[in-house]
Amino acid sequence: MMKSSLLDEAYELCEEGKYTLALEFYDLILFKEPRNITAMINKGVTLQTLGKHSKAIKCYDEALEIEKNNLDALVNKGSVLHTLGKFHDAIDCYDKTLKIQPKYALAMAYKGLSLGEIGLLKDAIKCFNAALKIDKKFDLALNNKTIALELLKNNTKLKPKLLKKTSAIK
Repeated sequence: MMKSSLLDEAYELCEEGKYTLALEFYDLILFKEPRNITAMINKGVTLQTLGKHSKAIKCYDEALEIEKNNLDALVNKGSVLHTLGKFHDAIDCYDKTLKIQPKYALAMAYKGLSLGEIGLLKDAIKCFNAALKIDKKFDLALNNKTIALELLKNNTKLKPKLLKKTSAIK
């Protein structure tokens, strides 16, 4: 395996916001070691950060071809798909992740986010609760559970008003 120093340097470049240079490091690593899954996934994350979603998905897919149950590749691919508005595909990635690792709080919370986006607020809340059972202080799950509960509450308040207006039109 490639010396971790190149991976470490690429990671540090990302931390400094030097994403283009970091991509060159990842390309060098992958040129020398084409099956380096860590470099593939980190390159995908870097591309995702730059908004190059299709290229990021390609990196995650390449990693998954080598290691089909790689949790990082699955969760990150789901994250890109969510960003692209492909919520059902994102949920599929999170479900695969959770089948492999049922107590993966991040995957559970991300699934909740995607479920919320397609209007399944009760299911989203269940995911946030499950994530909080795994990690009681998980801010992403806690904050989004609060938002989902508020949306659900407001949605319930709106329905009777909408029904009244609808019945008045008849």
